[in-house]
Amino acid sequence: MVRFSTIYLINSYAAVALVASPSVARSQEGKRHSIEVPAQRLGESLKALAFQTGVTVVADSTVVANKQAPALHGTYSVEEALRILLSGSGLVFTPIAGGFAVRAIGNESRSDPAGTEAGIVVTGSRIRGAPIASPVIRLDNEEMRDAGQNSLTDVVRSIPQSFGGGQNLGVGTNVGTANGIDVGGAVTINLRGLGSDATLTLLNGHRLAYNGSRQGIDVSSLPIGAVDRLEVMPDGASALYGSDAVAGVANIILRKDYSGLRAEAEGGVATEGGYSRQRYALTTGTRWQSGGVLVSYEFARSTDLRSDDRDFASSRPGVIIYPPVKRHALVLTGHQALSDNLTFQADFLYNHRNTAIGYAYNEAGDRSISRIEQPTTSRSIALAPSLTLTLPHDWQVALSGVYGNERVFTRQKVFEGSDQVSLATLCYCNDGQSVELAGDGPLFSLPGGVARLAVGTGYRRNALNADRGAGNVANVRQTQDSYYGYGELNLPIVSPDMAVPLMERLNLSAALRYERYPGIASVATPKLGVIYAPFAWIDIKGSWGRSFRAPSLMQQYQVPWVNLYPVTRLGGTGYADGATALLVAGGNPDLKPEKAKTWTASLDIHPDVLRNARLQVSYFHTLYTDRIVTPIALAAQSLSNPAYTSLVTLDPGADVAADLIADAQQFYNYSGAAVDTSKVVAIVDNRNFNAGRQRIHGVDVLADYRFALGEGDLTASLNASYLKVDQQLGPGQAIVARSGLVFTPPHWRGRAGLSWSGTALTLNGTVSVIGGVDDTRTDETVAIHGMTTLDLTARYRPSLSRGPLRGVELNLSVLNALDARPQTIASTTFADSTYDSTNYSPLGRVISFGVAKSW
Repeated sequence: MVRFSTIYLINSYAAVALVASPSVARSQEGKRHSIEVPAQRLGESLKALAFQTGVTVVADSTVVANKQAPALHGTYSVEEALRILLSGSGLVFTPIAGGFAVRAIGNESRSDPAGTEAGIVVTGSRIRGAPIASPVIRLDNEEMRDAGQNSLTDVVRSIPQSFGGGQNLGVGTNVGTANGIDVGGAVTINLRGLGSDATLTLLNGHRLAYNGSRQGIDVSSLPIGAVDRLEVMPDGASALYGSDAVAGVANIILRKDYSGLRAEAEGGVATEGGYSRQRYALTTGTRWQSGGVLVSYEFARSTDLRSDDRDFASSRPGVIIYPPVKRHALVLTGHQALSDNLTFQADFLYNHRNTAIGYAYNEAGDRSISRIEQPTTSRSIALAPSLTLTLPHDWQVALSGVYGNERVFTRQKVFEGSDQVSLATLCYCNDGQSVELAGDGPLFSLPGGVARLAVGTGYRRNALNADRGAGNVANVRQTQDSYYGYGELNLPIVSPDMAVPLMERLNLSAALRYERYPGIASVATPKLGVIYAPFAWIDIKGSWGRSFRAPSLMQQYQVPWVNLYPVTRLGGTGYADGATALLVAGGNPDLKPEKAKTWTASLDIHPDVLRNARLQVSYFHTLYTDRIVTPIALAAQSLSNPAYTSLVTLDPGADVAADLIADAQQFYNYSGAAVDTSKVVAIVDNRNFNAGRQRIHGVDVLADYRFALGEGDLTASLNASYLKVDQQLGPGQAIVARSGLVFTPPHWRGRAGLSWSGTALTLNGTVSVIGGVDDTRTDETVAIHGMTTLDLTARYRPSLSRGPLRGVELNLSVLNALDARPQTIASTTFADSTYDSTNYSPLGRVISFGVAKSW
C-alpha cells in the first residue's frame, strides 16, 4: 500500500509528522485524545495512535516486530497511551522534536548524543521535522514485501508516477534513445517520464555516482534487506537539492539500527516458461549503547527471456527481450557517538552485476547462423561518511562527503556460425565526489511555533570516461564541477492551540539555492510552500518553484558523427532510385542548463469521522524550457514528420554534402553503395540542442484507509496518476504529444491494493493498471491496449516464543495472476522488440516462494 504525507511512519528512528511543529511533544503534555485501537501487533497500534492523535511516533520496525499490544478504548494523553501499549514489551518511549521515539530499554540513554533527531531524514526539506508542502509518497520495507516485491526493481516499476523508459532494464533496441535505453541492466527512477537524468535519486540524502551514459542512479544495486523505506516527492526540488531534481526527488532510506540475523531465500518462475529467478540474502546488525551497525548482503540471478518464448514477440525470433541478471550487492551502515554531542555515521555500498543482450543477426532469426551478443559487467562502490555536531539551542551542524564510482564494461561480439568475426568494447566509467557543510536549527518563536532555518554550502564533481576505442563516437573524457549554497526557512504562523477560527494551521516555507557550473552557467532557484488547514481534518497545500538540470557530459561532449542512409530509411518518398540523405548527430558543447517552473496544489483530507482514512488529490504543472533533446526520436520519421521541417535542409548540393562528410569526426555509410554526394537530397540535423519547451501537467490521487476486521486490520490503498506531456521544438513549430504514444508514458497509470494483516498472517491483493498508447510510427495510427495485472501475496509469520519455527517467515506470491500480456506492435528489423518495452512487462504470470528465518 502507499503511505503519503502520513502523520506516522514506522521506520528506523526516522519519521516526521507533516502537521506537527518541533514543539509538538511538549505541547501534547496533558492533552487528551479519543483513541480506539484493537488488540493487535504493536507496530499497527503505534501507527493507529499516530493517525488518531496527529503526533509523530517513530520506532525501528525490527524492534516492534512480533510484539503484541493491548486494546485502547477511551480518552488518553499520548504518553498514557504509549505506556499502555508498551507495557510488558521491553520497550520505552522518549520525547523527540516532533513527537516520541520508541526504543528498546538501554537504547534511550544520553549516549545517543544527537538523539533521534540526528537520524531524522525528511525528503523535501533540509530542516529536521519540517512539514512538507509538496506531496510525498512513502513505501516502507514491510509494505514492499506485503506486495510481493523483493527488490527495488519491482518497487520502482510499480509506482504510477515513474515511467519504465529512460535508462532501465529490458528496454528494447528499437526504442529511440531519447525515450529509453538499457545500459548494463541498471534500473533508474524516471518520474513523469522526463528522463532518468531529470529525477534526483538519493541514498540516505546523499548523491551517488551516475550510472552509464544517461546520468541515472541505479537503484537495483541495493539489497532489499538494508532498505527501511523509499520516499518519492514528484515535485521540482532544485532549490533544495540542485541539478537533476526537475521531475522530483526519490530518497532511499537505509535501516539505521538492526539487532539480530535474518536469512532469506526466494525463487520464482514464469508459468509460461522461459524465465526464472532466485535470491538469497543475509542481514545482520547490532546496537550498543553509543552506536550501531548493519550489514546486508544479497545474491540474485534471473534467466533471460527470449522472443521465441512469447507469442506476442515470436515474429522476431532470436531476440533477448528481457536480459539475464546476476548480481552481488552489499550495504554496510553504522553510527557511533564520539562524545555527548558528536556523532559519526557512514554508509558503504558495493554492487557487482553481469547481464547481456543479444539477437540473431539474420532475417530468419536463427542464432546458429549469425548473432550479436553484448555481455556487460557493472561494478559500483559508494562511501558516504558524515559528522554531526549538536550545538546548544537545538542546532545541528553536519559535515558530510561522498565518494562513488560506477564502471560499466560492455563487449559487443558478432558471430557468424560459431566464429566470432568482430569485437567492440565499451566502458562507461563514472566518478562522483562531493563535500557539504550544513546546519539547521531554531531562529525565533512565532505564534504558531518556532521558526527554523537550514543553510549549507558544498562542492560536487562528476567525471565520465566513456571509452570505446580510438576514434569512436561514444568517447568522452570530461569532468563537471559545481559550487553551491542554499538556505531554507520554515515559518509556523498558526497552530491548533491558538484556536483561530477557520485556521487550524498555517505554515509557510521558502528556499533558495545558488549553483555555479564553471564554463556552463550560474543558476539561482527559489521554492515557496504553504500549508493551510481551515479545519483539523483538511490540509490545503501549495508549492511553487524553479528547477534546473545541467547538461550531461555525454550530451555536451559526445563526438558528432554523420551517417549516410538511403533516403527512404529516413522517411523520404518520391525520390529517384539511389537517392540518399545525411543524418548528423552527437554532442553539443554549447548546451545550457534546462530550466523549469513547477507548481503543485494539493487537497489532503483526513476526516475525524472516518479514522485512519486519508485522501489526497494533487494537480501538478511543470513548464520545462531549454529542454536538451535529441530532437528526432525516430529517425525513420525525419523527412515525413512536419514537426522536423526546421531540422532538414533539402537539396543541399554535392559540395555542401562533401564538406560535411569531410569535416565529420566519424562517418558511416549505410547506403549500401559507394558514396556519391550528388545523390544526397537532404541533410538532417539531429544533434543535441536546447529545445523550445515541454509542458507536463496532470493529477495524482492518493488514498489510504485502514480499519479493524476480524482478528486483524484491513487496509485499502490507491495511487493513480493522469499525465499529459507535449513539446514544442521552437517558436512557430507544431506542438507534439510526448505522452500517450508508444515508448512514452501513457496518460493513465494506477495501483490499488487491499491488504489484511492479522497476528501471523498477511494477505495482499494489488491491481495495477497501465493505460494504452497510440503507435503513430506509420501512416495509420494503431491503438495499443494497456495492461491490467493482479498480484496476490501471502506472508505467514507464526508468533512463537520458542522452537525451531520461531522467527520463520513463509511467503507465496503470484504476480500477474491473470497472465496479462502486451499487444504486438510493428517492427522493421530483426533486433526489434515487438511490444512497448518501456511500459509493459513481457514476463507474464510469475509464481514465487520464499522463506526467511530471523534470530
